[in-house]
Amino acid sequence: MVPRGDTDLDPAAYGEHIADVYDEWYSTADREPEVAVAVDFLRTRVGAGPALELGVGTGRLALPLAARGTTVVGIDASPRMVARLRDKPGGSEVDVVLGDFAEVTAPGGPFGLVYVVFNTFFALADQDAQVRCFANVAAGLQPGGLFVMEAFVPDVTRYDRGQRVQADRLDGETTHLNVSLHDPVFQRVRSRHLTLGPGGVGTYPVDVRYAWPSELDLMGRLAGLELTERWAGWNGEPFTATSTSHVSVWRRPQ
Repeated sequence: MVPRGDTDLDPAAYGEHIADVYDEWYSTADREPEVAVAVDFLRTRVGAGPALELGVGTGRLALPLAARGTTVVGIDASPRMVARLRDKPGGSEVDVVLGDFAEVTAPGGPFGLVYVVFNTFFALADQDAQVRCFANVAAGLQPGGLFVMEAFVPDVTRYDRGQRVQADRLDGETTHLNVSLHDPVFQRVRSRHLTLGPGGVGTYPVDVRYAWPSELDLMGRLAGLELTERWAGWNGEPFTATSTSHVSVWRRPQ
C-alpha cells in the first residue's frame, strides 16, 4: 500500500478561522501598491473578461479588478470570507460560488482568464487535487484563455529537523508567531499562526501542499495548457534561480 499522507483537510477551515481578521492583517495600506500592480497585470490580459478567481476570499483583488470594468466571478469554500466580501462596496457585483475550487464549475464561462493568487493554489490538500484543479481550469477557459498563478518558490532550508518557529510581528501587547511542521515526502507544511495577547490565545490554521514550478508546468501540460510567461513578480521582474516567488501564465491553445 502506497502512503497518501494526511489529506483530510477541510478546504473551508482557513477562511472560516481567519475571516474576522483577514483584512486587518493583509489589506494594509503598504500592500495597496502590490494589489494595484497585480490588478494591472490581470486587466491587461483579460480586458472586460469574464475572469474567474479561485479562492476569492474577501475580494482583495476581485473587487478592484471588477471596478476596472472586468466581469469577475469567484469561487471560495468559506462562507464567512464571502460574507466579508459581500459587505464591501461593490461586493454584490461579484458572483461567488461556494465550494472547493478543485471541483466546482463556476457559471459565466468559458472564461478568458482564471487566476489564483497569494499562494492559494497550495491550499489544495494533495497532488491529485492540484492536478484536478488544472484540468477544471482548462475545461473552463476559452480557446486562447489564460491561467495565472502567484505562488512562492519552495525553500526547504527554512526548516530545521522538519519544524520552524518564527516571530512574525509585535502589535502593541500582542505577539504574532508562526509554528510549522514540514513533511518533505508529501510536500506538506502544516502551520499555526498564533496570537498571544491580553485577549488570550488565538489559533489560525494555514496548511499547504507546495509544488515546484516545474511540477506545476507538468500539471499544466497534463491539462493541455502551455506555459507562456513566468516572472518573479507582478512587475515583470525576471524569474531566476534565486527568485522566491513566481507569477506564471499558462495558455489554452486556440
